[in-house]
Amino acid sequence: MSAPNATTPSRFLILGATSGIAAAVGRRLAARGATLYLVARNSSRLDAVAADLRTRGAIIAGAEAVDLDNTAAHPALLANAVRALGGLDVALLAHGVLGDSASLDADPATAVAMLQTNTVSPISLCTWLANFFAQQRTGTLAVISSVAGDRGRRANVVYGASKSGLSTYLDGLRHRLVGSGVSVLTIKPGPVRTPMTAHIKGYARFADPADVATDILKAIDHRSNGTLYTPAIWRPIMLIVRHIPTFIFNKLNF
Repeated sequence: MSAPNATTPSRFLILGATSGIAAAVGRRLAARGATLYLVARNSSRLDAVAADLRTRGAIIAGAEAVDLDNTAAHPALLANAVRALGGLDVALLAHGVLGDSASLDADPATAVAMLQTNTVSPISLCTWLANFFAQQRTGTLAVISSVAGDRGRRANVVYGASKSGLSTYLDGLRHRLVGSGVSVLTIKPGPVRTPMTAHIKGYARFADPADVATDILKAIDHRSNGTLYTPAIWRPIMLIVRHIPTFIFNKLNF
């Protein structure tokens, strides 16, 4: 990892810091001595990630265990993170759940809970962060969505919908912030080898989170203001999937 320069962002808020992708991004940031504020739900896992990143060279400005489904707590949480960091260059939103498709299809309460975590909570956080960045006329909002949101399919109806809603919101937010100096990066990974996907068939062939983290940081450092598919092969794949005629798509079992 190259050393930071005057234009390299150095103050990062990572929400969902214990996720496989976020932890991999954190390790790369630690290697360049970035200052991090970490937020996750599980306090013991968060403490372990913070300790690991500290030994790798990161400056840990804070590590806060919070249930991000509680949107009422977001303003105080985010304001505290900004104070602890002494400002904010980048916010990475990496929290979310995959869930069990059968349970999600069968139980309305479970489906609503997923939408709260994957869609409502990130939109709440992004609203505050976007307004903060717009006021300071600079900043990057990087949000992990998914290729699953590009087209609904039977294997993950609710999960796909939750990511589609998030991605559409980010498209609109990016449009709203044109000319503000704020970058909005929508990150759409394909399947990645993380604890969340360990039970899925084909896990061994999934992308390495370290490679995904490299793609994410490259886009952040270049202040990319658009959509990142990672690995890059997913961009043409999803272009094809989105354009398969419905009468053919409905015959596919995936």
